[in-house]
Amino acid sequence: MKGKGKRVSSFVPNTDIGQNFLKDRNILRILAEEAQLAPEDLVLEIGPGMGVLTEELLAGPCREVIAIELDRRLAPYLEPLAQRHPRLRLHWGDALRFPYGELPEGPNKVIANVPYYITTPLLWTLLECLSGRGLRTLLLMVQKEAAERLVASPGTKARTPLGITLEAMGHVALLRNIPPTAFFPRPSVDSSLVRIVLEKEYAWLPGDSLWRSLLRNAFAQRRKMLRTTLLGIAGKDRAHAEERLSSLAIAPTARAEELETGQWLALHNDLKKRHLAM
Repeated sequence: MKGKGKRVSSFVPNTDIGQNFLKDRNILRILAEEAQLAPEDLVLEIGPGMGVLTEELLAGPCREVIAIELDRRLAPYLEPLAQRHPRLRLHWGDALRFPYGELPEGPNKVIANVPYYITTPLLWTLLECLSGRGLRTLLLMVQKEAAERLVASPGTKARTPLGITLEAMGHVALLRNIPPTAFFPRPSVDSSLVRIVLEKEYAWLPGDSLWRSLLRNAFAQRRKMLRTTLLGIAGKDRAHAEERLSSLAIAPTARAEELETGQWLALHNDLKKRHLAM
């Protein structure tokens, strides 16, 4: 694909905003296949760049692709693409601050090569804004280390609030690792392709302030025992915190990374009931 190579070489990527464009055609095809697009799918693509992945998505049967791009220097690549494809809706702006609530309809799939430095805040934003509007699948290329945190098991140091939230909402699968040679410019780390599948039951969870505060407090002091980190949420003394934990069959001496997702949900529900009763 010589034409594609010329397009990439004529543009100077801004690595300060995480521009590492996917150039490996085999990986692009794998992404399109793993997307499992159907005629009813409304797809959101974050950071389409030069539109190479966008074209692969539009070649599939999806109903529409919504693309959000920050860098207006990419207009010569994306605007002609939007003119050729009526199923592409192009928006210029920051995906972290985009008014997702103003979209006429929420996407059911997100497919993106995510800039490494915004992976965690972007996922929280998408979950909070779109999980209640029909979002069910996210197919993302992220830094390998970030992918490992998303799938980390209880008792491991890679465990995070975001990983726990995703586990409560559905499941995350690491599909394959992707070498730096698949990108231009070449990043200094490996990437991974992950699929996140969300269920409807806990679509409200990312926007729940008590849930977010509970996890944030616990993991901000992850070396400390829960009987200590819970004080800011429980609102009483250590004895009370120990009592609440013990009543839920959670060891007061446990640390945040050790709890199963079901235990976090039980603790959240207990605290919520007590807050409402106050």
